[in-house]
Amino acid sequence: MESRLIAKNKKASFEFELFDRFTAGAVLTGSEIKSIREGKINFSDAFCLFIEGELFLRGLHIAEYSHGGYANHEPKRDRKLLLTARELRRIEKKIKEKGFTIVPLNCVLNEKGFAKFDIAVARGKNSFDKRETLKKKDQQKDMDRAK
Repeated sequence: MESRLIAKNKKASFEFELFDRFTAGAVLTGSEIKSIREGKINFSDAFCLFIEGELFLRGLHIAEYSHGGYANHEPKRDRKLLLTARELRRIEKKIKEKGFTIVPLNCVLNEKGFAKFDIAVARGKNSFDKRETLKKKDQQKDMDRAK
């Protein structure tokens, strides 16, 4: 069994210039992981931030589990990301530079059934950078059609 993609932040690569990528686990409740397995996850307003030396994922919407009952989770709560101390120091050092932020890219379920989040240290693009990205994308489509 291989890891399968559950959800992807499509705007991340368009809005940001991505640099270092990391894969992080997350502290989730039972109803959250069940909802993720159903694919009810939305990255639209999600970002990462450091709180007291720990990395948290904020703004990620995981819909309430349909059979959760009274034990359901809050859809937009902060979720702690699990990385090694070395990775956390490296990320924190990088984002202290002007203009850098941490963006979640996607969510996958690994072979064991655990949810993993791919995150990246990124810098926002300007409008002319976005136009350049669109031009490259169109050129690649034209090349693929010509084959």
